[in-house]
Amino acid sequence: MKMLLLAVFSRYICEVKNNPLRKRIGIIGGGQLGRMMIEESLRYNMPIYTLDAADSPCSNLATEHVVGSLKDGEAIRTLASKVDVLTFEIEHIAIDTLLLLEQEGKEIIPSPQLLHIIQDKGLQKQFFEQHQIPTGAFRLVDTEADWLKGIQELGGEKLVAKTRKEGYDGKGVWIFNSAELQQNVSKRAFSQPALIEQFIPCQTELSVMVARDREGNSRLWPVVDMEFDPVANLVTYLNCPARIHNEIAEEAKTIALKTITALNGIGVFAVEMLLGTDGKLYVNEVAPRPHNSGHHTIEACYTSQFEQLVRILAGLPLGSTEMIQPAVMINLLGDSGFSGEYQLKGLAEAAAIEGVYIHLYDKKESKPMRKMGHVTITAHTLDGARSKAERVLNLLQFIPAT
Repeated sequence: MKMLLLAVFSRYICEVKNNPLRKRIGIIGGGQLGRMMIEESLRYNMPIYTLDAADSPCSNLATEHVVGSLKDGEAIRTLASKVDVLTFEIEHIAIDTLLLLEQEGKEIIPSPQLLHIIQDKGLQKQFFEQHQIPTGAFRLVDTEADWLKGIQELGGEKLVAKTRKEGYDGKGVWIFNSAELQQNVSKRAFSQPALIEQFIPCQTELSVMVARDREGNSRLWPVVDMEFDPVANLVTYLNCPARIHNEIAEEAKTIALKTITALNGIGVFAVEMLLGTDGKLYVNEVAPRPHNSGHHTIEACYTSQFEQLVRILAGLPLGSTEMIQPAVMINLLGDSGFSGEYQLKGLAEAAAIEGVYIHLYDKKESKPMRKMGHVTITAHTLDGARSKAERVLNLLQFIPAT
């Protein structure tokens, strides 16, 4: 009897490993990225388990939602015990636990070895430098003396400072006047370990989404350009394809693939770049996960960034990343003068426009500048999509619930 049970169990394990539809996927994080990943996996009937706060956007969609902190090693282990493969939708998680789990044989995509580099902007910049990936000149700083020395060595009227850890969506970024700070370095924005880098006069900001599987096969989506809200430092308009020359787009793709290959990355990645006024491309940062600059791929491309990651995790072939139609993506942000339960003004009018796809993230309360959703607008031309996007942005507003 015991031998029979062992044989049945072994056959079940083999079936799970060889059948992509039986793969149980765990996502550390239960925000909008995880939610859209679940939505894209539903067609495959694939079980997705998540970890985050009780009321997070994934909580009512996941096969099972583990309630806990993303920095709680025990909560991560609980999630890991339920799944065959782990991934994450945010970088700021308990990496020590992930490194131990990987050593113990748990499959984690992307590897926490890579995440160790990405979590620290200083290590990221050093990695770019070591692998001849174009990026702005920088110095790592901690003490006041480090800051003064770095400012002198980099030169320039303006410089950019970033905290090495925990920064996102413009948090932990500071642009400063070099001469003024040299006169009173105690006014520096960050006392924790940071980096300072040259300020690059910029034509536009670009992003290249890259997918790479276990066998080293890769697919890249069309390059996009982005316009940012100057206050929230979040994307106001994303344009696909990017409004740049084809030669620059191809160069951006080459740099992006070189970056992810050098990292030995498996998964879906955003490689964010600056196109300087000098015509050169500079890699700014890498996000080791689906990204705001890839949301439009749900409607604009044959395979979205979210479905692609599900394919990679399950061991399915990479899907086509070709564009179906030009698209513009806009973020829906909470109104600056309002917090609380909400309704979306202008929803009916926006939904009536052809080619408008509204995504809401099921966040219980609106807060100033909080990402509440996004809208992708497609059309036969980018100009046509942009015209509709401007109209949609003026229509939609989060207001108090009645």
